[in-house]
Amino acid sequence: MPKMKTHKGLRARVRVTRTGKVVRRKAGKSHLMGGKSGKRCRHLGRQTVVEGKFAKITIRKLARG
Repeated sequence: MPKMKTHKGLRARVRVTRTGKVVRRKAGKSHLMGGKSGKRCRHLGRQTVVEGKFAKITIRKLARG
């Protein structure tokens, strides 16, 4: 059976930490910032951890697991 290929679009959007967690950026920070509060903008700028079933699927598509 051939090796699984990495999903290139996903590789550009997420990364796997050394402990195996999947980290992604939050959506909604690209434009229309005037209508959002400063607190909301700050929190959108942070990274978040992908959890549960989605993390397993993500790692599989990144061909690491």
